[in-house]
Amino acid sequence: MTVSIVWVSTDRLRLLILIVAYNAESTLAPVLDRLPAAVLSDYDCEVLVIDDASDDSTFEHGLRYRQSHADLALTVLRNRLNQGYGGNQKVGYTYAIQEGFDIVALIHGDGQYAPEELPNLLAPLVDGTADAVFGSRMVVRGAARRGGMPLYKLVGNKILSRAQNALSGARLSEWHSGYRLYRVSTLGSVRYALNSNGFGFDTEIILQLLNAGARITERAIPTYYGDEICRVNGLRYAKHVMEASLGNALHRRGLVHQRRFEPVAVGNDRYDLKLGFPSSHTWALEAVPDGARVLDLGAGPGGLAAELAKKGCTTAVVDVVPPTHRTPGVITHVADLNEELDLPIQDYDYYLMLDVIEHLKDPEAFLDGLRAQLDESPRTLILTTPNIGFIVPRLMLLFGQFNYGQTGILDRTHTRLFTFRTLRRLMRDSGFQIQVVKGIPAPIPKAIGDSALSRALLWINRALIRISPGLFSYQIFVSATVTPDVACVLASTRASVEAAAA
Repeated sequence: MTVSIVWVSTDRLRLLILIVAYNAESTLAPVLDRLPAAVLSDYDCEVLVIDDASDDSTFEHGLRYRQSHADLALTVLRNRLNQGYGGNQKVGYTYAIQEGFDIVALIHGDGQYAPEELPNLLAPLVDGTADAVFGSRMVVRGAARRGGMPLYKLVGNKILSRAQNALSGARLSEWHSGYRLYRVSTLGSVRYALNSNGFGFDTEIILQLLNAGARITERAIPTYYGDEICRVNGLRYAKHVMEASLGNALHRRGLVHQRRFEPVAVGNDRYDLKLGFPSSHTWALEAVPDGARVLDLGAGPGGLAAELAKKGCTTAVVDVVPPTHRTPGVITHVADLNEELDLPIQDYDYYLMLDVIEHLKDPEAFLDGLRAQLDESPRTLILTTPNIGFIVPRLMLLFGQFNYGQTGILDRTHTRLFTFRTLRRLMRDSGFQIQVVKGIPAPIPKAIGDSALSRALLWINRALIRISPGLFSYQIFVSATVTPDVACVLASTRASVEAAAA
């Protein structure tokens, strides 16, 4: 059942004030009364109350308030079935996205969070310095206790927040405030619909925002504890949020894939550059001499082309979508590597296939086709691919885990996976003479940041690769020269005979 008012939109920022309510018949009207008049007038503002199938008359109170405040753009919804605290937020955020709002502000219908703080919390979103703003009761020392927060809740809040910061790399003063404001476009970049319908939703969406690179700002808010009923089972809640935080830490390290923690990918931007430590991109750049003519096959966002340009290389990139990083002088070819390529292949003497061959439907046919277009001139193919024999997927399989993800060895778009032995066989069978083959360590600095710890782990990984490349290499690096195929040799032979006869 829905009752709404339609108003004429303006050029002002569109703000949705989302009030989630459950058994809030005695508190809903006072919360609505406390909405700042300046916010209602300064923004193209709508107030959305969602009654989560309350047992009392919360919905009817909302309707009566709407009827007595005709000047307020108010929509009142009632879920037919109880969705839970997190589920109710999902409904509100989906409404904000579908209706084209710019900002959504979450307020609780029980009055625990002061609506008067809205102007302060909105400021970072309005000035463009934040994608999400959280009201924190922990910013001001001692304020939470003075506001009536029970000691056991204060201690539990701080312990959980510190543990979650350690697991996620965040520096939030509080993970457990329900006063949240979001840029709606940012909500569209995370998979909030896959989150828990319970109170763990608030932790899960923070983890998603961090994974998406969203800018989170905290602002101090007053603490208020009144007669509202606490519906949170503390121990069960703590267990859930710690499981989510640990699960996300494992996900970010590529150990256990969880789709809900993946940002919504746009184009090929998820394949970012890995530089500053031993990696496929670092070693490929080192292998290409200054001033070389380079064709980057499956270039992704195009970041490597910019690095090649710094080396004075004549560079062209090929991918199924245009690169997002455009570099002056770099030629762009939009083409599907699974189809026959109509490109000036012979104009280049270095070919890069970095983390590409595993995406192809028929790698053998691609390499055969590449070789068939080349003559006897010396050319080099530099190729990298994930090592399916890496210890992590082996252990995951041992424990019954084989989780495809958005990136990493088990990227969902991978169609073929290789070990050192199978990659060597493929290269030889396709007529390439391998000059260098070596194991690439895991991109630990990318996963946990550049630090003394990551550098130490990287050193250990490289030492283990020297002991057993097949077991401890995250990727395989190959540099190979191209030999002419039989048709090329025959054509060259005929040409030389004809030249001698002439």
